[in-house]
Amino acid sequence: MLQACLNGSRDKAFHRDTPFTPTELAFQAETVVAAGAGELHLHPRDDSGAETLDPAYVAEALLAIRKRVPGVPVGLSTHAGIAPGGAGRLDAVAAWTERPDYVSVNLVEADAPEMIALVLERGIGVEAGLWSVEDAERFVKLDTAPKCLRILIEINEQDETEGLAVAAGIRTVLARASLDVPVLQHGYDASVWPLYRDALMRGLDGRIGLEDGRHLPDGEIAAGNADLIKAAFLMARVPPNLAPEATPAPPG
Repeated sequence: MLQACLNGSRDKAFHRDTPFTPTELAFQAETVVAAGAGELHLHPRDDSGAETLDPAYVAEALLAIRKRVPGVPVGLSTHAGIAPGGAGRLDAVAAWTERPDYVSVNLVEADAPEMIALVLERGIGVEAGLWSVEDAERFVKLDTAPKCLRILIEINEQDETEGLAVAAGIRTVLARASLDVPVLQHGYDASVWPLYRDALMRGLDGRIGLEDGRHLPDGEIAAGNADLIKAAFLMARVPPNLAPEATPAPPG
């Protein structure tokens, strides 16, 4: 499964195609689904462009997207920096009138167990975000861990070797716990494509989009989210042990 992460905390200065409004989000949802994305992840924004968990803005974004791409799973972030922030996030999520299909919850945050319990109670799937081995060790001890929709191995390290090592450490903890939960692995900025390539080699789900980075595998800046999704599918079609120049010529 390839998930498209449309905006995150990025702004228009990062990339002019970063979607903010429900209309922009819905349009880009349609373009990335047409490009092959199977699921969506996004951060609703308020009228000023700031990330928000406010029920009204969440509902507006979800309804616009579902009208444009009905049936496509849509997920939101619950990270601590999103307004109203802190414990207020729990109250905001509890007040949602339009529910996403799933949310991501970062295990590095102190209230992660409470957030996971709340969203599961509301019938919303959980993507458990693990940034480190410590996060993984904390996660596997939770009673709710087996109930999660999937695990996100989220690598923030910018050095490729370091990032791959952290991902390997997280996978080791998960393997020892024998959790039967799907895994999605992704990087950030410089580590986007190395971690995606590694995910392909291991048969893991992946995530690509402007939230994680704006560059194509060749280093050029992508035209937008759909361009990034297309590049990911192209990479998936090429055997990882074959560089483009090593691809055998056709017979004849």
